[in-house]
Amino acid sequence: MRLLGIDPGLRFTGWGVVDAEGNRLRHVANGVIKSGNGELAIRLRRLHDGLQEVVAAFQPDSAAVEETFVNRDGQSTLKLGQARGIALLVPALADVPVAEYAANSVKKSVVGYGHADKTQIGHMIGVLLPGAIVDSADAADALAIAICHAHHASARQMVEAAQ
Repeated sequence: MRLLGIDPGLRFTGWGVVDAEGNRLRHVANGVIKSGNGELAIRLRRLHDGLQEVVAAFQPDSAAVEETFVNRDGQSTLKLGQARGIALLVPALADVPVAEYAANSVKKSVVGYGHADKTQIGHMIGVLLPGAIVDSADAADALAIAICHAHHASARQMVEAAQ
């Protein structure tokens, strides 16, 4: 099963693709889509177009997006929510099912601790996906989301097989 993880952000949206076969994971690709400067609508379109290219290139069977972290700055949260909307929409338009995970669930799945920092996540990505070259924290987070999704999808498959 090919899984796409998306770490939405208005400036940088990380993405990561892994293949999951049982409990084995293999790194396929990762990267960051940069929205650049300018009007919000244009920046959102750049995110949309970039994610559309990723979905078309890697043909995921399923995708996962991190849930929005709400902070004190309402304007920033709203903009992040708009980028997250693009991250949910693009796979859905390609008929790819999309799951959502809280940041703590992602961290717990990858590191074993729900409040892990980016350094710990980056280290575990290297352990779980040997040979993967990850150039940004956003891409590492996206791979962590894909790994979390693989763990949940695997558990779901085991439950379905038992029924």
